Amino acid sequence: MTEGLERKPAEKAGPGDIAAIAGIEEIMIGETLADPENPVALPLIKVDEPAISMTIGTNNSPLVGKVKGAKVTARLVKDRLEKELIGNVSLRVLPTERPDTWEVQGRGELALAILVEQMRREGYELTVGKPQVVTKNIDGKVHEPVERLTVDAPEEYMGAITQLLSVRKGRMENMVNHGTGWVRMDWLVPSRGLIGFRTEFLTETRGTGIANHVFEKFEPWFGDIRSRPNGSLVADRAGVAVAFAMFNLQERGTLFVEPTTEVYEGMIVGENSRSDDMDVNITKEKKLTNMRSATGDELVRLVPPRKLSLEQALEFCREDECVEVTPENVRIRKVILDQKERGRITANRKRQQQ
Repeated sequence: MTEGLERKPAEKAGPGDIAAIAGIEEIMIGETLADPENPVALPLIKVDEPAISMTIGTNNSPLVGKVKGAKVTARLVKDRLEKELIGNVSLRVLPTERPDTWEVQGRGELALAILVEQMRREGYELTVGKPQVVTKNIDGKVHEPVERLTVDAPEEYMGAITQLLSVRKGRMENMVNHGTGWVRMDWLVPSRGLIGFRTEFLTETRGTGIANHVFEKFEPWFGDIRSRPNGSLVADRAGVAVAFAMFNLQERGTLFVEPTTEVYEGMIVGENSRSDDMDVNITKEKKLTNMRSATGDELVRLVPPRKLSLEQALEFCREDECVEVTPENVRIRKVILDQKERGRITANRKRQQQ
């Protein structure tokens, strides 16, 4: 039995006591330990069904194993995911076509990001796919999970929040103005519309807004939701990022890396200002000559890079991108690293659409 911060042996435990019991295999959260002569069980706790899924697998990038002592094998990753299932009742782990990758389903994007962050701090190297919605086929039609979102925010941000959720196929159910300068709004939003919502919401409300959401029901597919409008800046070769090349590239978009950062072909080094992807040489160095120049030794002025957290990196991903997670770094990369192969697949896709 637990008393304060200590555990002490006990013969019995009463209401309100916290006790630890060993020796019973295959027991799960919510089950009742009852008297064999009068086995009366409490009703099982109902956990909401998973709404978001993403693939978690071993790290297969060119920089795998750079961290000393990192856990990189499929067996270690699988054992860790199975261990998580014991205490996390909202999680499901399903096999995929690849033996080193698993589909992990959970209640939301944040819950899955917390699992990946825990594994990262424990020394695992992972490749994490873009979060996807878990759908159901009901009466021959595709249905998706819908969340009830409650928002509390200052009333001057009401227009920005409405625009943010309308683009994500949200439907306002109720709005209450308390007369204190704050507004409460109830929305029904598809779960995939909430992927990446938290960051934009905090930005639009200057960090003052409060948002909570719970699973409501399954509804027919809402249609396409506008994703990230900008493309990616993709490194076209392996090497080290150079300030000279970055100075010329920062006009094309926002960079994610610093000078001297090690990059590889297919790694995303920034966000393009246009909608399409652009392959760039971020390792290009300045050509040296024997000629002196009055402006030759000027200091290269770089805009500070935009550092993405794990959650922001998952939000940034597109369908053909994934996140490389190591104990020291979070990198975004293309699923297919080879530039020529990616171009061939894109050309075939455009030909089929025509």
